[in-house]
Amino acid sequence: MKRRHFAQTAGLATLGALAWPACQATKPLAGPSPRQLPRWRGFNLLEKFIAEVEAWNKPYREQDFAWMAEWGFDFARLPMSYRCWMTTEQWFGQATPQPPNEAKMKEIDQAVAWGKAYKIHVNLNLHRIQGYCVNPPAEPVSLWTDERALAAAVWQWQYLAQRYRGIPNTELSFDLINEPANVDEASYVRVIKAIVEGIRQVDPQRLIVADGLHYGTQPVFGLKDQNLGQSTRGYNPMQVSHYKATWVAGSSDWAAPGWPLQIGADQWDKEKLRRDYLAPWQKLALEGVGVHVGEWGCYRFTPHAVALRWMEDCLSLWQEAGWGWSLWNFRGDFGILNSQRPDVAYENFKGEQLDRQMLELLRRY
Repeated sequence: MKRRHFAQTAGLATLGALAWPACQATKPLAGPSPRQLPRWRGFNLLEKFIAEVEAWNKPYREQDFAWMAEWGFDFARLPMSYRCWMTTEQWFGQATPQPPNEAKMKEIDQAVAWGKAYKIHVNLNLHRIQGYCVNPPAEPVSLWTDERALAAAVWQWQYLAQRYRGIPNTELSFDLINEPANVDEASYVRVIKAIVEGIRQVDPQRLIVADGLHYGTQPVFGLKDQNLGQSTRGYNPMQVSHYKATWVAGSSDWAAPGWPLQIGADQWDKEKLRRDYLAPWQKLALEGVGVHVGEWGCYRFTPHAVALRWMEDCLSLWQEAGWGWSLWNFRGDFGILNSQRPDVAYENFKGEQLDRQMLELLRRY
């Protein structure tokens, strides 16, 4: 990262001070260490997930925080698209990105405030960052190779760091880039280091998490000395978690899964998950890096009994490892509310359709 790109952020202090003046404390931030993340348990909330879809670009709901707290959960991951508060034209081709839409930013402020009120830790994640998103459409240039995108990505995280400076790490953390894919480790590490340096110029003690490589599934040992936690995923095997998922090519042709599951010569069961997917991340944890399962879950067409058996094996493994988790999602096709599973007898819960069996399973772990 070239020095002049950081110089472009000179106006951030003024923007942040206007946005949230109460957050300018200079005392040390209380809270957890990235070397040993708490076993936070909760859900992904999708109100800022995709700017172009009305249902996924609206204010967060206080009732979600209230219900999570009522049921004993303490973590909300907010996967967000930067396009919810600024257009591509506001950064691409600009010497300095233009300020975000303040009304949209206040909706995020409100979610952070509700997290504090209900004792729910809020984890801000850029699902779409300048230069990269795991979902289409593609960004105009690549974050991994283009200095303009990297400068804008650093600016974006510095803006958020300034806006929320002083909020304790018990209440707020950052998860930088959702599910990096099709990028080598050296390029990914370069980008993460630049963003982290930018954040720490503004808020040196902010708790920061980086997703693993290859869609979040592979630990990044090249970041182990950066004082970061790392976020993994819990979707393996995809034949269970993503059966008939419209965005996964060929998934509609898979046979209806069981659990355990035989795929060719491979027997998929709890021990295979432990051996093939936990072990590399446990090795990272032994190097002094805190681990959290930022996303996991089972799509609505997997038979409910199969989904619950698979979920229980995942949950018990993470409990043994001391890792927290965040289900994708709270309301929707993977969640405990309004998932539209064809084989569930839902409970009417204050006007929402509640999967009580799944909820009680999650509460046990």
